[in-house]
Amino acid sequence: MKIRHYIIVGFLALVAAIGETHGQAVATLSSDTIVLGDQVTLSIQHARNYPGTEMLSRDGIVALSQSFDTVTHTQSTVLTSFEPGQHFVHLGSDDSLSLTVLDVEVDTSSTEIRDITAIEKIPYTFWEIFRWVLLVLALAALIFAAWWIVKHRKQVSEVFSSSAPVDHRNPEERALDRLNALRQQHLWQNGKVKEYHTELTDSVRTFIEESTGIRATEMTSDETIAEVEHGKWNVQKDLLRGIFNTADLVKFAKSEPLPHEHDRSMNDAVTFIKELWQQVSPKDNTTDVTGKEATNE
Repeated sequence: MKIRHYIIVGFLALVAAIGETHGQAVATLSSDTIVLGDQVTLSIQHARNYPGTEMLSRDGIVALSQSFDTVTHTQSTVLTSFEPGQHFVHLGSDDSLSLTVLDVEVDTSSTEIRDITAIEKIPYTFWEIFRWVLLVLALAALIFAAWWIVKHRKQVSEVFSSSAPVDHRNPEERALDRLNALRQQHLWQNGKVKEYHTELTDSVRTFIEESTGIRATEMTSDETIAEVEHGKWNVQKDLLRGIFNTADLVKFAKSEPLPHEHDRSMNDAVTFIKELWQQVSPKDNTTDVTGKEATNE
């Protein structure tokens, strides 16, 4: 019985001794001497409280970074110092490690100390100069082109206008061809009533303007009718009034004319154009929109 008691007591004492040894903190430096600005590693193992970087950054010591190994319970801290002399790495209230920092010796006998050199001006390369030359030439070309176009704007406009195809048909032919093309589109039959009457009245207005000089394309329906009436031409002015009234009801009152009213507006437009052209066209010559005279055959 006594032997058994002694064995238990001895085992407990051994466990306590091992635990005390295992729980004792161990701190070491990878080197106790470094050159100014070099780095050294502080390793602390099995500590109850591990010091942080703020606690270690004292007495000329600077803690740069920390890491912790959970397997070995070891904290590693990278330290450095920029002050020569002997320093102490404080681990706690009483514990510390000594670290000697050596200054860097400068051999002034073989090294000449000079003032800071002035800013060196690097010469321009060929491409850098060439780019500026190209930019100046391009700018000058744009300015010259703008000046030339302004000075010769009449000739320029003639060139562009002459490049467009010339329509040698007289106003009546153009208007009747436009109405015939409109008839072939079957707009009102496909529900496009507003588009149909807008195109129809635009054709009539363009014809009036080209054949009489009345600015019908810039006038209201009533103004156009009034100008035609003042012209004293022997035409059925009621036809023009009916065309415009039907179109205005469609465009502004959203009216839905009957099928025969669509055809009536087209037929009235054709009749009005033919009658007015007989009144305003010369007997021997007709003048097209370009101002050139063509002899009727």
